[in-house]
Amino acid sequence: MGNALSRGAVAFRVGLGAALLVSVAVPLLLLLVWSAGRAWFFPALVPSDFSGDAWALLGGSLGRAAATSTGIALVVGALSGALGFVVGRAIAQLRGWPRHVAAALAFLPIAAPSIALGTGAQYYFLRLGLGGSPLGVILAHTAPAAGLASLYFLGVFSVTDRRLEDEARTLGARPWQVLLRVTIPAFRRQIAEAIALGFLVSWSQVPLTLLVGGGLVRTLPLAVFSYIRAGQERYAAVGALLLIVPPMLVLGMAMVGTRRAAVIAA
Repeated sequence: MGNALSRGAVAFRVGLGAALLVSVAVPLLLLLVWSAGRAWFFPALVPSDFSGDAWALLGGSLGRAAATSTGIALVVGALSGALGFVVGRAIAQLRGWPRHVAAALAFLPIAAPSIALGTGAQYYFLRLGLGGSPLGVILAHTAPAAGLASLYFLGVFSVTDRRLEDEARTLGARPWQVLLRVTIPAFRRQIAEAIALGFLVSWSQVPLTLLVGGGLVRTLPLAVFSYIRAGQERYAAVGALLLIVPPMLVLGMAMVGTRRAAVIAA
């Protein structure tokens, strides 16, 4: 009886894994075929003609849009990681209702609809002369990204033993020395993860980019949407495949980091 249940559990896990693999692989395969299909009309199962000319846009408009998205996302990741580190650490030191209020304020940019956040930001950024500029888009993206990083570091510092920092201070280390030589080295992995989270928040952001950028800052998601609206499915498919690359890389790095942590813990 026990062996039968064990075999059933193994079969269920294998089937679930296969279903997940198919659910991920099929959309990617469709995008890849669509990006190379010159003419694909119903009821044909495959395109009648193939061409790689859509991928030539990587050296043109799609490449520039991807470079813009990458640059903005890298800056947002660094800013949100630094802000989240400071804010999350400060919130973790609070107790009682001030801690709950501070955590709620950090969560607000995440919970608020991007349209509402972008509408408010658009008004003030236009007054400040930042509307339609990459800097304005970076600042707008940093709001939800920093909120997410703050909550992440709140969880990190809530379970952190700070006796190592106290020992460094006892030995005469100054605050900046404790920060640079003790705290930051001890949280390298968490800081890298927070930067990656901020990067992904910015990479996939559409409403804030559209409202604050005013259509002048052309990122990769906006380029994909413009190709879809224009009926250029092949170009949109190429852009969609590019959009998938950073999340897959971050997921891969997270899996490697988790395995290394498990090996060290063992």
